[in-house]
Amino acid sequence: MADETPVESGRDDVPDSEDEWRERLSEEEYEILRARGTEPKFSGEYLDEKDDGSYRCAGCGAVLFDSETKYDSGSGWPAFYDANQDAIETRTDTRHGMRRIEVLCRNCGGHLGHVFEDGPEPTGKRYCINSVALDFDSDAE
Repeated sequence: MADETPVESGRDDVPDSEDEWRERLSEEEYEILRARGTEPKFSGEYLDEKDDGSYRCAGCGAVLFDSETKYDSGSGWPAFYDANQDAIETRTDTRHGMRRIEVLCRNCGGHLGHVFEDGPEPTGKRYCINSVALDFDSDAE
């Protein structure tokens, strides 16, 4: 993410229990962020978003990605070649009989998607992220 982007940690009122998460999130947001689900390919609200701005965690508001790093990967999900490294964490995901690297929000632990090593320069990364896990703040607003 660009150095001039301030690091914002998100809301301080992160729920303590899954019951509180269920109250805060829609059913679809809960399935993605808390139950580690995946939205259907090519269905996401931000897949074709082209405005300048910031992508935040839908669970807690932490700034995760800058629109400057978004690109069309053809994968069916919003893709970014870089992330706000202070706002994400990764872990190995061996579900579904494959080995992938899961991307989570560092502030609330929400599942965002996965990162792959087949992205463009300068990082070579493809952060493949569920639109449902994101909120977008347009610079135009």
